[in-house]
Amino acid sequence: MENIKIDQTLKTPGIDFNAQKGVLNIVGRAIPENPEEFFSGILQWVKEYFENPVQPTVINFQLEYVNSGSSKFILEFFHIIQENIKKGYDCQVKWHYEEDDEAILELGKHYQSLLEIPFKLIEIFQDDDE
Repeated sequence: MENIKIDQTLKTPGIDFNAQKGVLNIVGRAIPENPEEFFSGILQWVKEYFENPVQPTVINFQLEYVNSGSSKFILEFFHIIQENIKKGYDCQVKWHYEEDDEAILELGKHYQSLLEIPFKLIEIFQDDDE
Protein backbone atom coordinates (compact mmCIF):
# COMPACT_ATOMS: atom_id res chain seq x y z
CA MET A 1 0.00 0.00 0.00
CA GLU A 2 1.23 3.49 -0.85
CA ASN A 3 1.99 5.86 2.01
CA ILE A 4 0.26 9.23 2.05
CA LYS A 5 2.07 12.49 2.75
CA ILE A 6 0.43 15.90 2.50
CA ASP A 7 2.37 19.00 3.50
CA GLN A 8 0.92 21.19 6.23
CA THR A 9 -0.48 24.58 5.18
CA LEU A 10 -1.92 27.48 7.16
CA LYS A 11 -5.38 25.89 6.85
CA THR A 12 -4.77 22.16 6.50
CA PRO A 13 -2.88 19.71 8.69
CA GLY A 14 0.17 17.83 7.60
CA ILE A 15 -0.65 14.19 6.94
CA ASP A 16 2.06 11.54 7.15
CA PHE A 17 0.60 8.02 7.07
CA ASN A 18 3.14 5.21 6.87
CA ALA A 19 1.39 1.94 6.04
CA GLN A 20 4.52 -0.18 6.48
CA LYS A 21 5.27 1.13 10.00
CA GLY A 22 1.64 1.51 11.10
CA VAL A 23 2.13 5.12 12.15
CA LEU A 24 -0.40 7.77 11.13
CA ASN A 25 0.47 11.40 11.98
CA ILE A 26 -1.82 14.42 11.68
CA VAL A 27 -0.22 17.74 12.66
CA GLY A 28 -1.23 21.39 12.39
CA ARG A 29 -4.39 23.39 11.81
CA ALA A 30 -7.60 21.81 10.49
CA ILE A 31 -9.57 24.69 9.03
CA PRO A 32 -9.83 23.85 5.32
CA GLU A 33 -12.31 25.81 3.21
CA ASN A 34 -13.86 22.53 2.06
CA PRO A 35 -13.34 19.88 4.76
CA GLU A 36 -15.10 17.15 2.76
CA GLU A 37 -12.77 17.65 -0.18
CA PHE A 38 -9.69 17.62 2.07
CA PHE A 39 -10.65 14.67 4.30
CA SER A 40 -12.47 12.32 1.90
CA GLY A 41 -9.28 10.91 0.33
CA ILE A 42 -7.68 10.56 3.75
CA LEU A 43 -10.66 8.64 5.13
CA GLN A 44 -10.66 6.38 2.07
CA TRP A 45 -6.95 5.66 2.59
CA VAL A 46 -7.61 4.73 6.24
CA LYS A 47 -10.42 2.35 5.23
CA GLU A 48 -8.11 0.65 2.72
CA TYR A 49 -5.25 0.55 5.22
CA PHE A 50 -7.39 -1.46 7.64
CA GLU A 51 -7.84 -4.20 5.04
CA ASN A 52 -4.32 -5.27 6.11
CA PRO A 53 -3.07 -3.08 8.98
CA VAL A 54 0.19 -3.21 10.91
CA GLN A 55 -0.30 -4.06 14.57
CA PRO A 56 -0.16 -2.05 16.63
CA THR A 57 -1.21 0.95 14.59
CA VAL A 58 -0.39 4.25 16.30
CA ILE A 59 -2.34 7.38 15.38
CA ASN A 60 -0.83 10.70 16.50
CA PHE A 61 -2.91 13.86 16.47
CA GLN A 62 -1.12 17.13 17.21
CA LEU A 63 -3.55 19.83 16.20
CA GLU A 64 -3.39 23.55 16.95
CA TYR A 65 -6.92 24.39 15.88
CA VAL A 66 -9.91 22.48 14.52
CA ASN A 67 -13.03 24.06 13.03
CA SER A 68 -16.45 22.43 13.32
CA GLY A 69 -16.42 21.15 9.73
CA SER A 70 -13.12 19.36 10.30
CA SER A 71 -14.24 18.07 13.68
CA LYS A 72 -16.98 16.06 11.97
CA PHE A 73 -14.44 14.33 9.71
CA ILE A 74 -12.04 13.67 12.57
CA LEU A 75 -14.90 11.97 14.42
CA GLU A 76 -15.60 9.91 11.29
CA PHE A 77 -11.89 8.98 11.25
CA PHE A 78 -12.20 7.81 14.87
CA HIS A 79 -15.28 5.75 14.03
CA ILE A 80 -13.24 3.88 11.40
CA ILE A 81 -10.59 3.21 14.06
CA GLN A 82 -13.23 2.06 16.55
CA GLU A 83 -14.79 -0.35 14.03
CA ASN A 84 -11.41 -1.95 13.42
CA ILE A 85 -10.61 -2.25 17.12
CA LYS A 86 -13.90 -4.12 17.50
CA LYS A 87 -12.67 -6.47 14.75
CA GLY A 88 -9.63 -7.20 16.92
CA TYR A 89 -7.00 -4.85 15.51
CA ASP A 90 -4.58 -3.18 17.92
CA CYS A 91 -4.78 0.62 17.53
CA GLN A 92 -3.65 3.40 19.83
CA VAL A 93 -4.66 7.05 19.53
CA LYS A 94 -2.35 9.68 20.99
CA TRP A 95 -3.89 13.14 21.23
CA HIS A 96 -1.08 15.68 21.77
CA TYR A 97 -1.92 19.15 23.06
CA GLU A 98 0.16 22.15 24.10
CA GLU A 99 0.35 22.74 27.84
CA ASP A 100 -1.89 25.84 27.86
CA ASP A 101 -4.25 24.84 25.05
CA GLU A 102 -7.49 24.16 26.89
CA ALA A 103 -9.56 24.07 23.68
CA ILE A 104 -7.57 21.22 22.09
CA LEU A 105 -7.40 19.36 25.42
CA GLU A 106 -11.18 19.63 25.81
CA LEU A 107 -11.71 18.50 22.20
CA GLY A 108 -9.53 15.46 22.91
CA LYS A 109 -11.54 14.70 26.06
CA HIS A 110 -14.75 15.07 24.06
CA TYR A 111 -13.62 12.55 21.44
CA GLN A 112 -12.34 10.26 24.21
CA SER A 113 -15.77 10.30 25.90
CA LEU A 114 -17.58 9.41 22.66
CA LEU A 115 -15.37 6.49 21.70
CA GLU A 116 -14.39 3.08 22.94
CA ILE A 117 -10.77 3.10 21.82
CA PRO A 118 -7.39 3.34 23.56
CA PHE A 119 -7.02 7.13 23.64
CA LYS A 120 -4.13 8.90 25.41
CA LEU A 121 -4.07 12.63 26.11
CA ILE A 122 -0.43 13.76 25.98
CA GLU A 123 0.61 17.21 27.14
CA ILE A 124 3.42 18.94 25.24
CA PHE A 125 5.50 21.34 27.28
CA GLN A 126 7.08 24.39 25.66
CA ASP A 127 10.80 24.96 26.18
CA ASP A 128 11.26 28.20 28.16
CA ASP A 129 14.54 28.86 26.36
CA GLU A 130 12.82 29.52 23.03
